[in-house]
Amino acid sequence: MNLDLQFFGAESDGRTEKATPKKREDARKKGQVAKSTELNTAFLLLAFFAGMKFLGDYYMNQFNQGLTKSFTAIPELLQNFEGSSLLKVIGQGIIQIIIISGPLWLLLFVAALVVSIGQVGYKPTFKPLAPKFNKMNPLNGLKRIVSKDMLVELLKSIAKVIFLGSIFLMVIKDEINVFYKFYDMTMMQILTNTAGVLLKVGFYVGGAFIFVAIVDYGYQKYKHEDSLKMTKQEIKDEYKQAEGDPQVKGKIKQKMREMSMKRMMQSIPEADVIITNPTHFAIAIQYDPEKNVAPIVVAKGVDYVAAKIKEKAKEHHVEIVENRPLARALYYTVDLGQQIPAELYNAVAEVLAFVYSLDKQKKSRRKN
Repeated sequence: MNLDLQFFGAESDGRTEKATPKKREDARKKGQVAKSTELNTAFLLLAFFAGMKFLGDYYMNQFNQGLTKSFTAIPELLQNFEGSSLLKVIGQGIIQIIIISGPLWLLLFVAALVVSIGQVGYKPTFKPLAPKFNKMNPLNGLKRIVSKDMLVELLKSIAKVIFLGSIFLMVIKDEINVFYKFYDMTMMQILTNTAGVLLKVGFYVGGAFIFVAIVDYGYQKYKHEDSLKMTKQEIKDEYKQAEGDPQVKGKIKQKMREMSMKRMMQSIPEADVIITNPTHFAIAIQYDPEKNVAPIVVAKGVDYVAAKIKEKAKEHHVEIVENRPLARALYYTVDLGQQIPAELYNAVAEVLAFVYSLDKQKKSRRKN
């Protein structure tokens, strides 16, 4: 029977995109992971029979000793019957069973832990244990019963029973002659042979179950990946939540540019000189020997911003000097508020000397 998994896919819902890392992380926190219970069952089954294989003789001896001790104590209990004595014997028996079975339970616990961590890693979460009241709704329960997932689970169960049942029958068929010889065996021999047959059946069925579990894990992996798929709109919405709405971010950047422009324009009246290209670049230079060891760039811009800088400079009578190579070099190499580099000291010093000489000439003219 060919089962088209695409029929169960997310594409019919418009979810065609692979899950983002954030979507995967959110699903992991909710306990939504690709996990096969069949794989856990298969490994536990093999671990149980492996434990019985190595501990079988030990359990058989303990079983014989327990029976011998129990039968020995029966006459004494009947002669001096007391409720407290009976409870004491039962309590000792329960404690003995717990102690004897401890190694096997420990082995099963370790096997379950290893296979679970191997499937999903170690990241415990208690969210799957939280009560979900929508599951108590009988209508929702009915929808789950008649869902596509339940159909797949039904087909898997049928295939599993047929496959494992065939393995079981093949092994039993080869060992059936052992049971015909029980009439000529002691009780210990019967128990030993029965245990041997059960172990053989367990290992064969357990090994076959591993194959079934691996196939099931592959399906669970596919199903999990399919359930995490997202629509293109969901990816866009997630990006907006993580990075912010592009329109909002654009407005924020525009506002920041406007504030930066305003601060830059406010510093132009304090500048010593504006160095221009003359039309495309404008850089405002300020030099205060008491505060800085070198001149700093307090404003710069190209085209429209350069025109605004020159306009502001004219309003406040700041000298404008044309020097094309220096203007371009300052614009591309020096950020706002930064000192000019050493290789430009001489060029800027010449411009400042020229400006200062002009200022002196203006002052002397005013005095005359």
